[in-house]
Amino acid sequence: MTKEKISYPRQLELPVEALRANGFNTNFVSPDNEHKLDASIRRFGVFKPIVVRQVKTLSLEPDYEIVGGQHRWESAGRCGFAKVPVMDLGPISDQEAKEISLADNARYGADDALALSELLQSLGSVEDIQEFLPFSEVDVQALFSASDIALDDLVLDENFDGEKTPGEPEEPAAAKIPKTHTVMRFKISNEDAERLTASISKTQARFGYSTSDQLTNAGDALIHLLYAGAEDE
Repeated sequence: MTKEKISYPRQLELPVEALRANGFNTNFVSPDNEHKLDASIRRFGVFKPIVVRQVKTLSLEPDYEIVGGQHRWESAGRCGFAKVPVMDLGPISDQEAKEISLADNARYGADDALALSELLQSLGSVEDIQEFLPFSEVDVQALFSASDIALDDLVLDENFDGEKTPGEPEEPAAAKIPKTHTVMRFKISNEDAERLTASISKTQARFGYSTSDQLTNAGDALIHLLYAGAEDE
């Protein structure tokens, strides 16, 4: 009788103890994020399969070595799961396993700061999100405040010397107040605008730039970033 040929990759459900870690995983998860991963696994289950390959052993049964998802596997064990979903790649080479492992741990995209802020705010409070997502309190607060900063509102008043803008009515001399701030306008790419918005938001949250109006708070955070960058040079 001809043995049926197995087609890879294939999806299986295997006992947690049937899997083993590989010796080339460079991905590290902090203890704090381990707790959050456990909370995520308890909340949603193991919805993303563990990627494995078959490794030859002296026994007739193959060993299933993890190529991607070691931390999910460890978390499933800690949370008491008996089985986990796996994607079996078959008996692939060491070279291919290492390449796939790196690709699995890599993140190819970047979040739109404003869209991510709106998405997170739709899910709940800072405390709710921190419980199961790998964001610190500072990260979440910065993302929450990102939607409040509109770089389009940072209009540059190029009249730095305080002279009257054409068409602007004259103010009585007694009513004039010394000018202490200048509103600025500048043009940058959409990608840079997203990055700058996120950096300003994070700096505001981390260093407490929240006591003035929105534009002043954003400007103070931007100046902090500029000076901090100059000191690093």
